[in-house]
Amino acid sequence: MEKAAELGHNVTGAQMSPEDTKSLLQAVEKYPPDIKGDASRLALARTEMRKESGPVGSVPIPGSVKGVLKSGFDKMLGKQPELLVDKLGERLAYERTGVRLYEAALAKFEGTATDDKELIPTLRRIRDDEAAHMKIVKEAIETLGADPTAMTPCADVAGVMAQGIMQVLTDPRTNVSQALNALLTLELTDNAAWELLVDLTSKAGHPKIAASFEKALAEEERHVSTIKALLQQQLAAQA
Repeated sequence: MEKAAELGHNVTGAQMSPEDTKSLLQAVEKYPPDIKGDASRLALARTEMRKESGPVGSVPIPGSVKGVLKSGFDKMLGKQPELLVDKLGERLAYERTGVRLYEAALAKFEGTATDDKELIPTLRRIRDDEAAHMKIVKEAIETLGADPTAMTPCADVAGVMAQGIMQVLTDPRTNVSQALNALLTLELTDNAAWELLVDLTSKAGHPKIAASFEKALAEEERHVSTIKALLQQQLAAQA
């Protein structure tokens, strides 16, 4: 079994070279940075950049007659159908990415020596669940008359957020424990997002969609406890 952490020739800490650290601190005092103003200038620059850049994207206008009628009716009732479509697009993108992340994890674990014989089958089951959840969200988007292939703003952001997890899983240097920790981050975010989506669809007046999402939420809750248990087992075996 791979160790979660090993002692080695790590010289990144300041304690490894106290004399050099002392010299650096003295240099900072002797040659302070030439900064005019304070952090408020940076905040102002960020505000200006935000004004110039605009939003990440937009929710597309429904491309079907059903979608146009549904959105128009919801607008008349004072609802915001574009918000729901945006969050559904986010969940669809995240579940699709989740399948790819578990594929990456399986590729790593299948080539790694581990004493846990249930690790690979368990991750395959979770991967299949993520694929099923993706289909559920796709069908919900189509029920609302929206386009499940559209990249909504929140879907775009979700893809960017998942890049760090993908980098951990595909890095050949990371071990089983580190990969499971990345998957735990994935599942904790996924679980919270499903809770919000169940609440959002219920308040938007879509009880059937909300009911299907509650089933997915129950499975996501099991994913969190399962990945957490796998990580605990890996760490306990090395403690």
